[in-house]
Amino acid sequence: MTDFTLVRHGQSDWNNKNLFTGWENPGLTSKGIDEAHATGLLLKKQSKIYSYLFTSLLDRAINTANIILEELDLNEINVVRDEALNERDYGELTGLNKDDAREKWGEDQVHIWRRSFDIPPPGGESLKDTADRVIPYYENKILPLLFENNNILVSAHGNSLRALVMHIEGLSPEEILQREIATGQPISYDFSNGKFNL
Repeated sequence: MTDFTLVRHGQSDWNNKNLFTGWENPGLTSKGIDEAHATGLLLKKQSKIYSYLFTSLLDRAINTANIILEELDLNEINVVRDEALNERDYGELTGLNKDDAREKWGEDQVHIWRRSFDIPPPGGESLKDTADRVIPYYENKILPLLFENNNILVSAHGNSLRALVMHIEGLSPEEILQREIATGQPISYDFSNGKFNL
């Protein structure tokens, strides 16, 4: 049985301030650091050993992954970083407080941008746009390694992971929009005989 584990980075400074983060690069809060340590300890308790680590290019995902590896005592691991796993780009919303954005554009419009599948904010990406870069990357770079029985850890972001979960679990756009991906909470899948055991 091959293990495929997804982890959303620990709480970032901008998560804590209720800001749209996107491709900006805030660090982890002390809570986010604690979440990463707790995730590493949990995976260690489950005797998880990974041969590949995939992260986005953003510090919060990289730092979370490094803390997890430290807890797992994993020094020998293939590390791959790619912007295909970056968070959804929030365009003009990036850096804005979510309450301020609602004031500027109205609650309904901001809700549509945040929770629709294929309507992007101005200058940004929808979840569909995010999935359109995450899923081909997964199919080309990650899935072949699962077929070779490599245990894989992915440290990324709420929306890039949402796209992966949607694809793996065969969820509809409506179903995935209801799924919360919590910071620092691992989601593990068993992969065998060429498919996930859901």
